[in-house]
Amino acid sequence: MQMIDRWVAKRFQIEDSKSLFQKDILIFIYKQGFLYLVLILITFIAGINYANNLILGFCFLISSILWMSFYLTFKQLYGLKIDVVVDEVGQVDQVLNVKLLLKQSAHSVRYLRIKWLDQEHFFYCDQAQQTLELTIFPTQRGEYKFSPIRIYSTYPLGLVRAWTYLYLRKSVWIAPKAHDWQKEHKNTPTSANDSLDEFRDLKAFQQGDSYQNVAWKQVARSQGFFIKMFEAQANHQHLEIDYQQIPAQSHEEKLSYMMGLIEQCEQLGDDYALILPHTRLETGQGQVQFIKAKLLLAQA
Repeated sequence: MQMIDRWVAKRFQIEDSKSLFQKDILIFIYKQGFLYLVLILITFIAGINYANNLILGFCFLISSILWMSFYLTFKQLYGLKIDVVVDEVGQVDQVLNVKLLLKQSAHSVRYLRIKWLDQEHFFYCDQAQQTLELTIFPTQRGEYKFSPIRIYSTYPLGLVRAWTYLYLRKSVWIAPKAHDWQKEHKNTPTSANDSLDEFRDLKAFQQGDSYQNVAWKQVARSQGFFIKMFEAQANHQHLEIDYQQIPAQSHEEKLSYMMGLIEQCEQLGDDYALILPHTRLETGQGQVQFIKAKLLLAQA
């Protein structure tokens, strides 16, 4: 059984995209198709025993329907191009997206089912390109290897099933869950939290800024789109997040604390550097910096 599993995994590997041709599609009789075979056998025996041409004609008719089902079911997958797009890095208890881009050169209608883990989706494909999004919530930090995705169809009569597998070669790194600093210190205000309420000035809104601190009065008066700046945001422009300085005992706790600090810096718009025992991320801020930081914590 393990040899068969290894053979299937090797045969149906996919990097980023794959076009389905004859060698990529498996096909066999499906569930009620076996009962249909019994019906064919019974009518054939009855026609032979009673020398009844009408029964034999009926037997050949239902046999031809079965053979046509093989062809029509096979065509549901044949010629389909599948692109797989996954998130660059994930995070524990946060949604991880796997997007399947289904493309077809000629216009045709396909009735597909996609099964992955405990999810099963019915997908009606009638356009040149359509997208199906699969989601999962990782529960453990580190490298996440994807389970195989199965795509199959039993159209039109459910007598035959054609299917294929997608064994993704790529894996995704999962960053630790962020420690909730605000929840821990919600009843213990600090000087930084106190000064956060002290308004300092306004700055022009930039892409990526939070809408939480938008100066809506100025917007309503058509004076411009500004963000309110507070003392804490003005005074804490740079932070070095050092692994050795994190007040936690275990390795995983330290990484979780660091992830929480990174998210706080991103929310406040502060620059930050990341210092780990064997590597360092230079000072920066923004989406690219955030992804790099998450990746380093995932691999730590």
